[in-house]
This record gives sequence, C-alpha cells and structure tokens, in this order.
Amino acid sequence: MHKLIILRGNSGSGKTSVAKALQTKFGPNTMLISHDMIRMQILHVGGDEGILRSQPLMISLLQYGRMHCEITILEGILPSEDYKGLFETAVVEYGPAIFAYYYDLPFEETLRRHSTKPNCGDFGESEMRRWWREKDFLPMIHETVLTQDVRFEDTVDLIYRQVKDCIHPV
Repeated sequence: MHKLIILRGNSGSGKTSVAKALQTKFGPNTMLISHDMIRMQILHVGGDEGILRSQPLMISLLQYGRMHCEITILEGILPSEDYKGLFETAVVEYGPAIFAYYYDLPFEETLRRHSTKPNCGDFGESEMRRWWREKDFLPMIHETVLTQDVRFEDTVDLIYRQVKDCIHPV
C-alpha cells in the first residue's frame, strides 16, 4: 500500500528536519516533496506566484509518488486555503493511507528553532511573522498535532511507527 506523510506548520517548526530523517529511516522508495525546494530551487518563485506555480507541480509529484513510491512525504508551511487543491488531490490519491501532522508551536518557539538552523541568516522575525498562520488545520484531512514538548527523535519515531504499522491516531 502506498502511503502519504504530510508534515505542515509554520516556518521554523522542524518539518524539513523530520522529513529528511523519515526519508532516511524508511529508506529506498521513499520520495520527499519539499515545498521550499520546489518553490525556491526548482521554480525560483515566491509569494502568490509561488502558490500558483508550485501547486500543479506538487499535485503531479503526489500522483507520481502514489504510482511509483511506497512512501511519499510532503512537507512545507502549505497554508490550508492556498493549497486546497493539493490536499483534495491527496485525499483522492491516497484515501485512508494519509498520515498528517501539524506543528502547533508558539511563535517564539519557531523563532528559537529557526535561530539554530544553518540558513538562519536568510530571513528573520519580520518574514516569519508575515508568513505566520495560527492553527491552520486542514478541514479535509485529520492531522495529529505536534507540540513544542515533543522532541525531534520522538517525533521521528512516532511517525515512523504509526506509518509502518498503519496506526491512524484519532
């Protein structure tokens, strides 16, 4: 069964680090779709143009993952309203094989985490405030909420176990 892991949350939450660790842990045949990589490196666009141009490519990649990969990991801020079409496609393509997680962290914690990243000088507090979405849960997909109390290693282990064993949290 092909499975989709969705990691969402505000900038500085830890999505990319967890996604990369999961890809390594699941091993071969695990595709990682990083929203930032698609927007900034592949398409070289930002803002509203980034939403308009990245969504069709991300939908195609989700479909490719469903057809060719055991595990597909989708990670990014991915505001629920802006990427509604992407998430509707996810439901059609993966149905009950979606494991979604949302980082619900205080703004100050995302700032703290961002300050520890190698690219912390690329942007700062003002940009992070502009991108901030408070409790931006998906209406069509159940998301497990991850809080600041859950350590990185525990998050990776939790998601790995749930996906490997097909345990859907309620």
